[in-house]
Amino acid sequence: MYRSPSAIAGGVLLLAIAGWLGIDALIVGEGRTPWLALAGLILFVPLVVAFTLRPAVFANDDRLRIRNPFRVIVLPWGAVEALRSGYSNEVLDKSGTKYQLWAIPVSLRARKKAARRQARADKQGADVRPSRMPEPTGPVRAQTDQIMDELRELVVARGPDKRAQGEPSVRWAYEVLAPALAGAVLLAILLAMG
Repeated sequence: MYRSPSAIAGGVLLLAIAGWLGIDALIVGEGRTPWLALAGLILFVPLVVAFTLRPAVFANDDRLRIRNPFRVIVLPWGAVEALRSGYSNEVLDKSGTKYQLWAIPVSLRARKKAARRQARADKQGADVRPSRMPEPTGPVRAQTDQIMDELRELVVARGPDKRAQGEPSVRWAYEVLAPALAGAVLLAILLAMG
């Protein structure tokens, strides 16, 4: 399973702040304030969970399962055409459909850092300032690029297998969409009532 630790940390922090402010408004608020706070929480919490805690990529011998904020995509390895990394990480299926891998964010800063470490390792014979970091034994890559390399290896190794064949499936995440929509409708009604 692949997830973004920084997204999880950010999501937990946002939920803690929303819980603190929302519960305070529910308990101490007067008039419409508790109802507005409740509607805001019903809208905000599912969206924070969707964009921070929910995204994950699961890879096993038969398929790649991508859990994005509002969809779950299941791709048998035989249906995967390519995995691309640019400013975002994407998987293409045989029909050309592109799916974003929300759980594996691209860090340009980490790529630059890895490139600097690789350049340092390449000129080991030169007079290089000693570092506290252990010297790399192979090519230096950013963590998300290493994950994409692992997934590419799985595509090559498992793609031809009979068990890894099939059609991609996409399912909408109504467990996230329904509460967020209910919160938005409730908030709109409360705001319209003045």
